[in-house]
Amino acid sequence: MSETPFKISVSDERLYELKQKLTLTGFPDELEDSGWDYGLPLSVTRRLVERWRDGYDWRKHEAALNDELPQFTRDIDVEGHGSLNVHYVHKKSDVVDAIPLLFVHGWPGSFIEVRKILPLLIQGSPDHPAFHVVAISLPGYGFSEGPRKKGFEVTQYAEVCHKLMLALGYNEYVTQGGDWGAVITAKMAGLYGGTYIKAFHTNMPRTSPPTLTSKPLVYLADLIFGYTEREKANLKRAQWFQEKMSGWFVQQSTQPQTIGYSLADSPVGLLSWIYDKLVWGSDEYPWEDDEALTWISIYWFSRAGPTASFRIYCEVQRLNINLTASVKSIPVGMSHFPKEVFDCPRRWFKAPNLVFESEHDTGGHYAAYEKSEALVDDLRRMFGKGSKVFGIVPGKTGFS
Repeated sequence: MSETPFKISVSDERLYELKQKLTLTGFPDELEDSGWDYGLPLSVTRRLVERWRDGYDWRKHEAALNDELPQFTRDIDVEGHGSLNVHYVHKKSDVVDAIPLLFVHGWPGSFIEVRKILPLLIQGSPDHPAFHVVAISLPGYGFSEGPRKKGFEVTQYAEVCHKLMLALGYNEYVTQGGDWGAVITAKMAGLYGGTYIKAFHTNMPRTSPPTLTSKPLVYLADLIFGYTEREKANLKRAQWFQEKMSGWFVQQSTQPQTIGYSLADSPVGLLSWIYDKLVWGSDEYPWEDDEALTWISIYWFSRAGPTASFRIYCEVQRLNINLTASVKSIPVGMSHFPKEVFDCPRRWFKAPNLVFESEHDTGGHYAAYEKSEALVDDLRRMFGKGSKVFGIVPGKTGFS
């Protein structure tokens, strides 16, 4: 399982093919004054398509990603699924005793989500800990090979992530993740927590609503004290998502192959499928067109194709895996951002192993990208001097 340096290098043929497909795009009609009520507006789509076709320079952004992110590939054996060639970013801090940290992205993100937090996390300082950072491209995402067999669900993703850390020499480490990254790292905590994984941090805390039998005291507290204005807004947002924005989730969870033909063949189909999630998932983040097109281009040029990235939804749904399972084996840290899709009331999470919690006034689903400094500050405080888990990775305090 040797490591191979990697540079993104999309062929000229693929770039030409993309431009040809964009040139031949046929657009649907649109109802008058519909705005965003029916999905991505036609005017927005046309603007992005024109930019992608005539103005966007993939080579420029490809070079920038290669310059900023040290990338590698490595073969990882997965039980029952053979060997997969996995792409990842790995950057060590100059601080020898930096804390090894695994960052795991979600959908519709990729390894690009580590881009802004990476240079901050590796910084050494007398005032805060530094981290050695590993950011994996999950199998089927970015430039990782995709699974070839059915049944590749959260357990297998957890296995790949853990084996990658061991292969890099990190036998003890901490994790951070949102979206699928939160689910996968929570699974990792259950499988490898304590011996290998020492602490878990997420920006997408999830748990089941309390009931009179599951959490009677919390349930009664909700009845007696009610919710804060923020908690009411969060619950309303979760309800809005379930009622108005979850169609893509149902499709990807039930028939991913069917929608996959459209997204693998039509770059505009892929653009529209992802771009609206970037917009409604963030907290008024000012997405520049080229910025969003880089996110989308990574899916278009991905090694396994865009369909591979969302089969996990179907595998998890068919096995009825609990996506709100609590992490109980190791210390937990949580960062609450108001426009996260499922930011539940904070008392729902209270547990003896909850060692760090922060609440932010702004920010959404893509915290590592849209609120990078805030997220990094939370990680520094969670693992810094005087914290409950300072020095939790033996010999790796994060300080010189």
